[in-house]
Amino acid sequence: MSSATTTPAVAAEPEPPDTGAAGDRHRLSALGGLAALSLDAMASVAYGPESIVLVLAAAGAYGLGFTLPVTAAIAVLLAVLVASYRQVIAAFPDGGGSYAVTREHLGRRTALTAAASLVIDYILNVAVSVTAGVAALTSAVPGLYGHWVWLCLGVLALVTAVNLRGIAESARWFMAPTAVFVLSILAIIVVGLFRDAPVSTEAATGHASALAGNATAVGALLLLKAFAAGCSALTGVEAVANAVPSFRTPGVKRAQRTEVALGALLGVMLIGLAVLIGRFHLQPVEGVTVLAQLADASLGHGAGFYLVQFATVILLGLAANTSFGGLPVLLHLLARDNHLPHVFALRADRQVHRHGVLFLALVSAALLVGSGGDVNSLVPLFAIGVFVGFTVCQVGMVRHWCVRRQRGWRARAALNGFGALLTGVAAVVVTGTKFTEGAWGICLALPLLVLLFEAVHRGYARIGEALELGRVPGAVTRRRSLVVVPVTAITRLTRDGLSAALSLGDEVLAVTVVHDPAEAEALRRDWELWRPGVPLVEIPDGHRRLGPPIAAFVNRLGAERAYDRLTVLIPEVEPARPWQRALQNRRGAVIDRALRRHTDAVVCRLRMRM
Repeated sequence: MSSATTTPAVAAEPEPPDTGAAGDRHRLSALGGLAALSLDAMASVAYGPESIVLVLAAAGAYGLGFTLPVTAAIAVLLAVLVASYRQVIAAFPDGGGSYAVTREHLGRRTALTAAASLVIDYILNVAVSVTAGVAALTSAVPGLYGHWVWLCLGVLALVTAVNLRGIAESARWFMAPTAVFVLSILAIIVVGLFRDAPVSTEAATGHASALAGNATAVGALLLLKAFAAGCSALTGVEAVANAVPSFRTPGVKRAQRTEVALGALLGVMLIGLAVLIGRFHLQPVEGVTVLAQLADASLGHGAGFYLVQFATVILLGLAANTSFGGLPVLLHLLARDNHLPHVFALRADRQVHRHGVLFLALVSAALLVGSGGDVNSLVPLFAIGVFVGFTVCQVGMVRHWCVRRQRGWRARAALNGFGALLTGVAAVVVTGTKFTEGAWGICLALPLLVLLFEAVHRGYARIGEALELGRVPGAVTRRRSLVVVPVTAITRLTRDGLSAALSLGDEVLAVTVVHDPAEAEALRRDWELWRPGVPLVEIPDGHRRLGPPIAAFVNRLGAERAYDRLTVLIPEVEPARPWQRALQNRRGAVIDRALRRHTDAVVCRLRMRM
């Protein structure tokens, strides 16, 4: 046979492009993309600056003076990432972000490593976001603390239900909370810049300071740890590039505008909050977040303060929506490349990758239940997967520019190379400092996921080889076939089953398992009176079984090798209403299970609707 391709693998069925008005209605606008895909990045403002302050607090008040320089370095990295992912969106409009870039330029194994890091990041983001939101809620209402896990699962169920209705629907639901949060943070910054001193310190009053006492020096390692900790605020920057197909036409331009808007808002908020931390000389205290102290200092301990807290609770709880927007698209691409089951490539109405959404919800629910709803320790860990994805994506884009050599490629390659250096350093620092605190689990999970992807790919390759995909098949020939029809009585269902069997095979046999000689004699007499033109074979069985005797009879027929194809056609009744399924005897399922387990026969189940 002549070979048309060198890789015999099963390919997922391509979906027809849905570019009409009906399809665009269920896709994202630029503003909708900002609401649906930026919640993770926006919510990180609540814990990113605090992560920096907590690390620098080890060097006392002198160390806190470096909050703004460290944040400025993170903002520079943010600008580099936004510029890079803007180019990724244009170069890879089918989405996939880091996975798509590395698949083309760094090889399949590196691409799978990037994909594995993104999968881990998205799953941990859901768990961390939901738990952080519920933690803020239980802090305000202590009576709910005993129901922590159920509250987490309730929030997760809400976000999942909204996303099953489509990403555009989720954007409409989450647009208002996102706007309230962003405006409240901007209000803190603007009002705070006009104040010479905090208007209130009531939130921190009575709480112990987390500031070290006598430290007066700041080392390079401490600054690197603060930089790496603060980079947790960059999680979610890649989500827009992963979900480009979710945007309305022209998807690339809308996604690029969303990416730039996300970067601009996030950068302004991070720098603004860092300036206020230095302006008000805030110190980290136990039990009160830095963001709460800033709201107290700028807006006072009144309605504005509680509005910020309430908006933070909601946005943290809903930040999981970023994962629901990005992971299903990534799973779709992995399935299309035969690294995951093809069911993840299917897309339901409203442009929903339903199986990806449900997979993310189930795995996240298991993580929440397994941890008892306490996954705050994972906040620095889920940044590891982000940095791995960032780094390989930047390296891939460097190779992209070197290969394409378009106008200005040297400057673009230098920009991506600088970004790869920064994110690579952050990944190494976070992994090293948190290795004994759980980072080892991330380091173990990454190669295991890659091995899983490879195993699925090998499985599809074997199936493709067996099906001779990519090869010109031999000539079509007629084969002698026998169709076996199990029967228990003479009914309309029996008639339809035999009629269908006669149209499928050269010969047809009706078989019945004999448990009671009197019943067998009655069926034999009625068969002779009916005369359907099909012989009836009786299979005796003294153990009142159904499936095994038929399977043994089919194997005997196969051993005779008188037929090229053996088919068993099982006629069944399809109930008119779901509740009527409880009335069925399930004989067809019993026979089907026995035949598939113990024979090589082709099994067909003919359903007759009532």
